[in-house]
Amino acid sequence: MADFAFTDYSGKEFIIRLHNEQRIQEARRILSGEETMSVHVMGRIRKQPAEYNPGWSFHLDPDTITFFTVAIEVCDSAINYLEENLDEACGAFLPGCFWCPWSSRLTREIR
Repeated sequence: MADFAFTDYSGKEFIIRLHNEQRIQEARRILSGEETMSVHVMGRIRKQPAEYNPGWSFHLDPDTITFFTVAIEVCDSAINYLEENLDEACGAFLPGCFWCPWSSRLTREIR
């Protein structure tokens, strides 16, 4: 298990937790600069806070997190916009609860 921080164009920080060893290694390759294509964060939101992601009332389900190069527009949203409109998420806004902030970028591993 490992935790990583990412930001988006809003400058806000969001923490994800990874359980899958392959995903953990992918995240570390992104941070080292070895991976330069699939660097954005995607996953299914859970509308409940997580202790490792303070300040937000939702988190990403660790079992659904992947990294992407490009994604469809319907899953894009800024971190703070999603927080402000969380009650609308998983319907027409972020269908299926999938979130793929296009401007997301990993910033650090939390040890």
